[in-house]
Amino acid sequence: MIDSLFFGEPDQTAEETVRRGPLRRHVLWVVGVTVFAVGLGWATALFRLGPDEYGLPPAAPGSAWPCLAVWGVTGLVVAATLRATAARLPVYAPGRTATVLVAVGTRLTLGWRPEAPLLAALVAGALAVAAAWCAVAVRTHSPAARPR
Repeated sequence: MIDSLFFGEPDQTAEETVRRGPLRRHVLWVVGVTVFAVGLGWATALFRLGPDEYGLPPAAPGSAWPCLAVWGVTGLVVAATLRATAARLPVYAPGRTATVLVAVGTRLTLGWRPEAPLLAALVAGALAVAAAWCAVAVRTHSPAARPR
């Protein structure tokens, strides 16, 4: 029953495939993932599910636009890095990875409104995780990693 849910080979899922296509498809994917992730982070910052004693605070007072702009640009870079790697070799879940990194960063930034150095550290962390995710894919699929 489960094997019938896969549209390719039973042992190959669409989760880790090379994503080739025209440049406009890649650009639309990068923009779509970024807009979705920033919107998700913003939406989750508008309310709190638990009491005030624990959990993330709701969005801090003040303008949210600078935070959204920073994470919008960061999301474009993170998603473009993951998609560019996925266009050349298989990367596991590039969309989910970019979405989680950007949505969590947006949510944390809107909740606490950190100063510029801490915000830069959050952005650098998201970029480093994306680069490490791509490096793992490159290392996993390099010719030296294949058994002879």
